[in-house]
Amino acid sequence: MIYTIILIAYLVFINILAFILFGVDKKHAVRHKRRIPESALLWMARLGGGIGSWIAMFVFHHKKKHTKFMVLVPLWITLWTIGIVLFIALGNGNLQEELEIVRSRFNRF
Repeated sequence: MIYTIILIAYLVFINILAFILFGVDKKHAVRHKRRIPESALLWMARLGGGIGSWIAMFVFHHKKKHTKFMVLVPLWITLWTIGIVLFIALGNGNLQEELEIVRSRFNRF
């Protein structure tokens, strides 16, 4: 159970970070400031921040014309999704049950 909670916390963190980095890069692009390297933005998706990257691409209208972003970001989302499903299925983890445990612990406060 703890591994699933850690994984969820990590994914939330990395997706928020990816979203912020895309926003910062867009802001720097508009202001002609030093940019965040494209490789760093793609690494955010590769490290699990694909959903945050994808949302940021459309919210900030940023990197949508770049084929590598339009292909690689969804690819990493797909691969991470498959990995998570396998993690839950093979790890005998019941995500619904584990989320209920987490909710019950937070409801105590």
